[in-house]
Amino acid sequence: MKKEQGFSSVEVLIATAITLIILAGTMDSFNRSLGLNEKATQIADVEQNMRAGMNFLVSDFISAGWEIPIGGIPIPSGSGAVPVRRPGPPGTYYTFNSSTMASVNAGPALGPEWNGEPTDIVNILYSDNLLPLNEKELVSIAFDGSSVVVDPEIPITGAGVSNPITEGDLILLNNANGITMQCVTGVSSQTIYFGSGDDMNLNQPGAENGSVTQLKNLDGSFPPTSAKRVWLISYYLDFDAVPDMPRLIRRINYRDGSPVALVLENLQLSYDLVDGITNPINQKIPVPPNGPAQIRKANILLSGRSSTAIRDTGEYLRRSLTTQVSLRSLSYFDRY
Repeated sequence: MKKEQGFSSVEVLIATAITLIILAGTMDSFNRSLGLNEKATQIADVEQNMRAGMNFLVSDFISAGWEIPIGGIPIPSGSGAVPVRRPGPPGTYYTFNSSTMASVNAGPALGPEWNGEPTDIVNILYSDNLLPLNEKELVSIAFDGSSVVVDPEIPITGAGVSNPITEGDLILLNNANGITMQCVTGVSSQTIYFGSGDDMNLNQPGAENGSVTQLKNLDGSFPPTSAKRVWLISYYLDFDAVPDMPRLIRRINYRDGSPVALVLENLQLSYDLVDGITNPINQKIPVPPNGPAQIRKANILLSGRSSTAIRDTGEYLRRSLTTQVSLRSLSYFDRY
């Protein structure tokens, strides 16, 4: 018989140990690769969310004040007036404390807290350039200002109108006697209604200041009046709707807000002012004698985190993004 030879138990154990060492090194390298890939994905995720939110903010800040009077728009105030509601996070009941709504209305520390620090909100006002409502003067205005009739050459409702007037829209009325802003409560054909009890409390014909009655002549008639639609855009953070997914909310007028970026945890805003003397910078809110009409630049800080935690540590990856925006419509004027 031939003598059969094989591996001894010692050789098998050595070979097995070497194999296990090689496998362990391979698995460690593989795990490290997975970790690096995970972190790269999370970095891309958080940066994408921050950039998306920042793009919306920058776009609206650039438009701030477009075709809005430099001093802002008078709103109901004085004797008999009810405070005008200011859009903000759900569950808040803010009002405008001034008799004028500015193009940029700062809201330091009015947002929800993040990590013990309150966040900011802002309300931005600018004119709509999609509906040429002011190309024709209004046909008529009800004696009490509760409705207006728009020239039929400018359709405002119906299937053929791409940007129709709808309930909740804000309409700026302007004539030789002044300006005011009303909230649409209904539309029928070419008639726009401004009934009492609107969402923002803008329709207050009996208010001492800032009401539609201030646009009347002494005989009670209205002089030739034009109208335009304006947008009040509000930004704030929402931590309540989806607790594990804080969101940046963009709200139009007093309608429900819509998320424009996810997993953002902090929003901080400050402003640079022009007063011709000291020109204050990084102001959370204009302090008298300065006012909102002097805001010329917005400084924005957004902070966000990854959608999921890192496997190795169980912690989220966090980043911050800052930028400055020159408010073009408030900085440059046609002098010719």
